[in-house]
Amino acid sequence: MVKETGYYDLLGVRPGATLDEIKRAYRRLALKYHPDKNPGEGERFKQIAHAYEVLSDNHKRALYDRGGERAMKEGGMGGRGGFGSPMDIFDMFFGGGVRMPGGPERRGKTVVHPLSVSLEDLYNGATRKLSLQKNVICSKCNGCGVRDGVDSRCPKCHGTGREFHVHQVGPSMIQQIQTMCSQCQGQGEWVRPLDRCLTCNGRRVVREKKILNVHLDKGMQDGQKITFHEEGDQVPGLEPGDIVIVLDQKEHPVFKRIGNNLIVRKEISIVDALCGCKQVIRTLDNRTLLVSSQRGDVIRPGSVKCIPNEGMPVYRNPTQKGQLILHFQVRFPEPGWLPPDRLRQLRAFFPPQEEVMATEDMQEVELSDCFPQGGHWWHPHAGEAYHEDHFEEAFRPHVQCQTS
Repeated sequence: MVKETGYYDLLGVRPGATLDEIKRAYRRLALKYHPDKNPGEGERFKQIAHAYEVLSDNHKRALYDRGGERAMKEGGMGGRGGFGSPMDIFDMFFGGGVRMPGGPERRGKTVVHPLSVSLEDLYNGATRKLSLQKNVICSKCNGCGVRDGVDSRCPKCHGTGREFHVHQVGPSMIQQIQTMCSQCQGQGEWVRPLDRCLTCNGRRVVREKKILNVHLDKGMQDGQKITFHEEGDQVPGLEPGDIVIVLDQKEHPVFKRIGNNLIVRKEISIVDALCGCKQVIRTLDNRTLLVSSQRGDVIRPGSVKCIPNEGMPVYRNPTQKGQLILHFQVRFPEPGWLPPDRLRQLRAFFPPQEEVMATEDMQEVELSDCFPQGGHWWHPHAGEAYHEDHFEEAFRPHVQCQTS
């Protein structure tokens, strides 16, 4: 028969509550009334901690049930002042404390997962499913690691994680030495193998499969991060960490992306370069563009032309797009493609050539094919032999393409 129910009422449990129920009640109330979260509830936080310390100890609880607080004082418990600090009890219960608003942050580790995506995914938007394994707090033991009704506190150090040894160092002189508990190795908890939770085997957590739906918005970038808050591994006493998805864009066989612009290289014949051409381009959303150059517009080797609003969608503003940039390479005919007697006919279509008169002091030589020697080569920055880095740098987001 329970004489007083004040401590049970503080925790909101019935007098016959199990140790597991008492732990769950304390966990909920301690987080609710922690001074970091509710500075004006310090006294209530102390009362909750005091009630938990009594009811979680079998000997103290039996003494309280028989005679209430008076019996505990008479039994040598010394009233409330004989108990540990409320913060020590809190830290002992939560394994060092948890994150409170305004207090030190206590979170699990952030887990980073790369996700391979195609350029089409980033252009059109997509939803990808990511399957992973994570730790979750055991629902059977509520993260305490022991069977229902079993006290997990170390019997040797009574949950403090410390041992005290007294040595006689001289007449009327003693020395008290504090060491780590040899039984629980300073953890404050020790459970016999038979008393462990059968579901988690005392590990407090179990492995669980988790499916994350990763939504790719139009216009997302390579390397962009998508964060799933508090979806990481769960650890008793800690806020779960985050899962961070890092997008890894695969190389595309046709298009190269620079910012919101798409670059495609097109090789055309010299006839197309001089007389105008039409090119077919298949877009990333499966549309077909028929691209025509203006009649009389000569396309020089290395020329760049732009199609506005056909590039990548702008992130979070997909109705706007960057530019589709065509980088032309002119394919010249092979040597000997035209008989010498017809060169004069072809020359008639071009402006007159500059006549160079040979003089007696000139030495006449002929051009021949040139091949690199000694592993060195000269890279001019003009004409068809363009420099890759210089070309791409010209189309970074801070530079606009000239369309005229």
